[in-house]
Amino acid sequence: MYKLLITGADGMVGSHLCRQLQSLNFSYTKLTRSNGDITNEVTWQSIEPSNIVIHLAARTFVPDSWKYPVQFVETNTIGTLQALEYCRKHDAKLIYISSYLYGNPASLPIPETATLYTPNPYALSKKMAEDYCRFYHNSFKVPVTILRPFNLYGEGQDNQFLIPMLIQQSFEKEAFRVKDLLPRRDYLYIDDFVKALISCISLQGYHELNIGAGMSYSVQDIINTIQQIQQTNLPVVSEEHQRPNEIMDTVADISEAKKHLNWQPDTSLESGLRRMIAHYQSLANG
Repeated sequence: MYKLLITGADGMVGSHLCRQLQSLNFSYTKLTRSNGDITNEVTWQSIEPSNIVIHLAARTFVPDSWKYPVQFVETNTIGTLQALEYCRKHDAKLIYISSYLYGNPASLPIPETATLYTPNPYALSKKMAEDYCRFYHNSFKVPVTILRPFNLYGEGQDNQFLIPMLIQQSFEKEAFRVKDLLPRRDYLYIDDFVKALISCISLQGYHELNIGAGMSYSVQDIINTIQQIQQTNLPVVSEEHQRPNEIMDTVADISEAKKHLNWQPDTSLESGLRRMIAHYQSLANG
């Protein structure tokens, strides 16, 4: 019988995951900020033994990593090291949620074997955490599954991220205002990611797996789809500002995830956006 520990259980992914685990009658414990600091060994000592740790807790907003690099390393790297120590002591498995770490890819789709690139403190903190995961598996035989999600979206995501921001702009009915319409990303709906997470629970050994939709959409594509759903024809204002070292396209090679997890995404971009829009409309209507 699996007994799960979910760190970052009150975040977007954690909230969706816990609801799904509850519906499937899994036994799990939540670890949130209210339980203590994940970088502190004392916090982990107070947690009862589990045999699976799903490690979601992280700092994720890339611009903030330039302002607070130490805090990002503490949370994302040292916090993961504490999770690995917990797993070592309790003979538990770690499912670690990493990030997109490939920079500008040499070709598409991007396999897990592509060169890793760390252009900002956030990516570096995630890469160092992955290094600890490999070390603990090789040295202490801790079972580890590393998931590298590409671009997640879904209900509960902060408005500082692109898709919630665009949906909010569609409700305001003035204009869509963006930095650049051209960058393309591989967007995966939250329910599909949660399904992948749950599929990892029974996986043995050590794995690094890309999790994405396997296709990409531009900012313009997302705006067009939102306009279609909302039946609007709002003006689109782009600053045509390309960020330094901008990654223009990402597509995940998800063949390994399909093979090892018997998983594939089910939700189209349009379907995911419709669900998000309906969710925000219901909140607005009380």
